[in-house]
Amino acid sequence: MGKKNVMWSLQMSGNEDRFPTPGHTVVPVVEKVPVRTKPPSLFNVVILNDDFTPMDFVVDVLQRFFSMDRGMATRVMLKIHTEGRGVCGVYPRDVAATKVERVAGYAREHQHPLQCVMEENGI
Repeated sequence: MGKKNVMWSLQMSGNEDRFPTPGHTVVPVVEKVPVRTKPPSLFNVVILNDDFTPMDFVVDVLQRFFSMDRGMATRVMLKIHTEGRGVCGVYPRDVAATKVERVAGYAREHQHPLQCVMEENGI
């Protein structure tokens, strides 16, 4: 559950269109106006299967960039291998984009065609 943010609104009592006359004062009125902030959109980071990237390299990527232990990384790698794709994590847009860039760079650096993409999470 997100926090409720509060915005303060300053309004003037009386007629703001005219200047106060002597003996008449303008009193500022401060009121709380609740502001609801929407949580950030989430994105799935997905690794796609290819016929060239070694399975051990995919397991290494999952451990290195997605903080998975070896058992979980192996299960996700097998899902990628058998189903053609596997979700590695769900993150806000900026974090997901950074993960995709880092995985792509690491794969290029090691001369593998591994593809990593981000997709909007439907939740």
